[in-house]
Amino acid sequence: MKLTFSPASPFARKVRIAAIELGLIDKIELVPATVAPGQANDEYSKITPLKKLPVLLLDHGDVILDSYVIVEYLNELGGGRLIPGYGPRRWKVKTDHSLINGMLDSMLLCRYEKMVRPQGTLWQAWYDDHWNRAWTGMARFEDRPDVLDGPFDIAQIGLTCVLGYADFRFADCGWRKAYPKLDAFYQKMLERPSVKISAPPAA
Repeated sequence: MKLTFSPASPFARKVRIAAIELGLIDKIELVPATVAPGQANDEYSKITPLKKLPVLLLDHGDVILDSYVIVEYLNELGGGRLIPGYGPRRWKVKTDHSLINGMLDSMLLCRYEKMVRPQGTLWQAWYDDHWNRAWTGMARFEDRPDVLDGPFDIAQIGLTCVLGYADFRFADCGWRKAYPKLDAFYQKMLERPSVKISAPPAA
């Protein structure tokens, strides 16, 4: 299998953490790819018209899109417990992950708005709205001991990637002071080899 990725992508990091935890990382070739707003990448568009990272390319030619779907595939392949198989907890974990993925989407859009938007055209209200989505999402998980102290699963992996991306791209946002329970959770996650190995490069 091949996984397209960037070391800076929190979505690709999510898949890498899962693959390491499931014992599958040695079966996956990491293929660096670059995608950016406003920049054509015709070769990558042939793989996925959405031009998003990551994508899992299977040995027989099939393509699996979306970081969550890739983790679900790997979880099934590896016989893991990162996603509950049935019952109320399955839907709670999937819903938590959907919120987390939306937070990451908003953070990525904030990054693009500040770094890619042509000078003088910043839409501050739009930026503030998206940042508030991520920030209030953190506030919600600050009061979720069932997630912070629960079993290691896709929601914990995703939340780890949110906090790591906040450190990486928004180092001065103050999330650690605002959310001490999230800080303690992230420090605990940093003890896992999968989280250390997948950390983004220094900003």
